[in-house]
Formats: sequence, structure tokens, C-alpha cells
Amino acid sequence: QVQLVESGGGLVQAGGSVRLSCAASGSIRSIGDMAWYRQAPGKQREPVASMGRFTISRDNAKRTVYLQMNSLKPEDTAVYYCNARLTPYGLGPRTYWGQGTQVTVSS
Repeated sequence: QVQLVESGGGLVQAGGSVRLSCAASGSIRSIGDMAWYRQAPGKQREPVASMGRFTISRDNAKRTVYLQMNSLKPEDTAVYYCNARLTPYGLGPRTYWGQGTQVTVSS
């Protein structure tokens, strides 16, 4: 079964840091773009840009994408999702979503 598995969320104090991981698992022939999104309570899901306080990196050998978040603010509280374009063996490329991981920033 092809899937994205996220980890690393939790409760953090304002000003702290968190690193999220998202690993692709299963019978995958190729991996295209990998990205992060977040959805705050009552808001639409939005992409997370790799800039400023947030850095997105990728380890192709581990089939994993990371989101390093520094100097966190309460407004960063959200469910964070990874998204990837994966091509399973025997199938065409398709978009997958992780299950989401909660990040809560306390003031």
C-alpha cells in the first residue's frame, strides 16, 4: 500500500522549533514533487512556503520530506499535511496526502 506517513507534531511553546517528517512508503516507482500544506481551525488548507522561519528539505534516499519550523508563533497552530506526486509500480502518477499531524503553539 502506497502512503505518506507523517511524524513530529505536538505541543510547542512560542519561539520554539519543530521538525516534521513525511516518508513515502510502499511499492513506488518514482517520486515527483513533495510539499507541505497546513490547515488552521476554521480556515482553508494552504501551502507552506520554504522561506523565512520555515525550511523544506528532502532526502530522496529515504523518500522523505522535512519541514523545519523555527520561531514558532501561536498563529502557526494548524494540522500540517504533506503532499506528494507518486507513481506506484503498475499505475500512473497520482497525488497522495499524508494523514496530517497537529502542531499546537502555546503563547
